Amino acid sequence: MTTIAELPPGFADKVLSAQSTFRSVMDAMARPGSVQQIVPMVGAPGPMMRGTAAIALTLFDHDTPLWLDAGMAENSDVTKWLKFHTGAPVVQDASIASFALICDGDALPSLERFALGTSEYPDRSTTVIIQVDSLNSGRSFELRGPGIGGVATLQASIKPLDLLERLRMNEALFPHGIDMVLVADDAVVAIPRTTRVVSKGI
Repeated sequence: MTTIAELPPGFADKVLSAQSTFRSVMDAMARPGSVQQIVPMVGAPGPMMRGTAAIALTLFDHDTPLWLDAGMAENSDVTKWLKFHTGAPVVQDASIASFALICDGDALPSLERFALGTSEYPDRSTTVIIQVDSLNSGRSFELRGPGIGGVATLQASIKPLDLLERLRMNEALFPHGIDMVLVADDAVVAIPRTTRVVSKGI
């Protein structure tokens, strides 16, 4: 059994690394579809990618309920690491989660299961962070919306294959909906609820 001392450490420089990661995530949100790099951290537990771990260290705290897919939840190193470094409470009910971590896209539940915000507080929705194989190869997608000058093109190898098509629910729900962050190792792409995605095939 892995002890706390044996788990991967957090940021070597907490302030600078958190600031750098926060800027990368905010730049990704401001320019949907653009690939941003996160400065690699020392390590990440189990199936968690370095970029995901850096985001967790930057954005999660004791006030951010967290939902984990089975691949994350069943890995004791992941749950210990998250508890020790972030204090974020892990919840079983996805509809009350501020963040969701997904390592196995094929097991992604229906997006309607997550928090979609309320009329008074549309921002009280779940940000779904899903790990993908690549953010520079694979299927091509066209993205339109705020922060995009005309059309942005994203190539990504993702699971499930209809992941981005599922985000079309945001169109009918806006201003409710979810925001999605895709992570491939230390690269990140954000697809906020204001972005419209169209698959261009293989």
